[in-house]
Amino acid sequence: MTRRLSRLVLATAVVALTASLGEGNAVAVVPAPIDVGLVPPKDSTKVEKRRPCKDAVRVPDGPDVPLAQRDLDFRSVWPISRGAGQTVAVIDTGVARHPRLPDLVDGGDLVGTETGTTDCDAHGTLVAGLIAARQVPGSGFSGGAPDARILAIRQSSSAYSPAGQTDQVDNAGNSVGGYGNVATMAAAIRRAADMGATVINISEVACKTAAEGIGSGDRYLGAAVKYAATVKNVVVVAAAGNFGSAECKIQNPAADPLRPGADLWDSVSTIASPAWYDDYVLTVGSVAPDGTASEFSLAGPWVDVAAPGSGLTSLHPTTGDLTNTVYSAQGSAEPVNGTSFAAPYVSATVALVRSRFPQLSAQQVVARIEATAHAPAEGWNPAVGHGVIDPLAAVSADVPPGGAATDGSARSVSIEALPAVAQPDHRPRDFALAAVGTLAALLILGVLASFPLRRKSQSATQRRN
Repeated sequence: MTRRLSRLVLATAVVALTASLGEGNAVAVVPAPIDVGLVPPKDSTKVEKRRPCKDAVRVPDGPDVPLAQRDLDFRSVWPISRGAGQTVAVIDTGVARHPRLPDLVDGGDLVGTETGTTDCDAHGTLVAGLIAARQVPGSGFSGGAPDARILAIRQSSSAYSPAGQTDQVDNAGNSVGGYGNVATMAAAIRRAADMGATVINISEVACKTAAEGIGSGDRYLGAAVKYAATVKNVVVVAAAGNFGSAECKIQNPAADPLRPGADLWDSVSTIASPAWYDDYVLTVGSVAPDGTASEFSLAGPWVDVAAPGSGLTSLHPTTGDLTNTVYSAQGSAEPVNGTSFAAPYVSATVALVRSRFPQLSAQQVVARIEATAHAPAEGWNPAVGHGVIDPLAAVSADVPPGGAATDGSARSVSIEALPAVAQPDHRPRDFALAAVGTLAALLILGVLASFPLRRKSQSATQRRN
């Protein structure tokens, strides 16, 4: 997470770019230097509800463990850690009360005048369920850290818009709007940190092209994540963002094998915040069921780890059931996919680690999770970072201060030196060779000695004739 620390002191603007480059071009970017004391001004915007709340498909519960939960194998971790004593703040669209979230805490509403336990979008409830839904008999589904507590803060909603403001209309003629921005997100992060959260999950992303720049309000968000991570010792987990969405329109380039030492910060096309505050945020990309990077997962030099982000099941927002499909404001069915839902698996893993190792700092927890991830063949890459998380290894592996994980089979041990190899006895071979050589020499001498005798015999024969 310190790949770009040296560059921060050189930054003089939120985005460093070349003036001649247009939208979509890759340019060098770096966040502005962060003032941890920068607090967003109190938001006095009046909002009003303009769209109906989203509903979701009710899915029958059963003993089958959802694929993503099974792949991460949280059940193998629970004899060691279940996340007890940890408070995970979900800064999202709110988290609806659900029988499987009995310890849900209201952290407040920054959208309207209701509570953090109001969720008109289903999104925050889905996220919270993946983190800390309790086990119940007969159900294969549960959150990754079922003994953790959820602190719900409503920071955004697509159903609300500023009062008096005209909503935009999409290509299909539907009214689109919503409320929540980087400044309100910053306020929510500070609130969560001050309320005692040990983990903060942010499954929301603000994207801009590098040429546009993220905007001056992003300074508040940078200050907030640094405040949480360094002053309050909170692990901040953020989604990488979904490529192809309304905001994250352009994919960032992959690593170039012909330029292995190239700095990917010099070729960014899309900025994602708070993900790009890499020194203070654990950023999560998404992988498909086969372990490859999801097509929709926004890559970037700030991506740290990855987790499953498609085909997921979680808590229904208005009933005590489960769901794997939600409806958009226009009524279309949408599966539970996205980096938004990969991030909560990492937040659950952080809760498991912090419960198991309460003495570790936020930075040490992040290092442990990165070190125990299943790394790509080439090492870190901008799509999945250090690789797919391994919850069991994160709570049980021997991770030295340097961050390299080892296990029992890989640990170095001392062994005695091997005995010196005995020199072979070549005497029988040498004797046999010497004997053969002597016989050969005698034979040759015998043959040579016979030549004069043959000549004498031939001369005597000639005289008789």
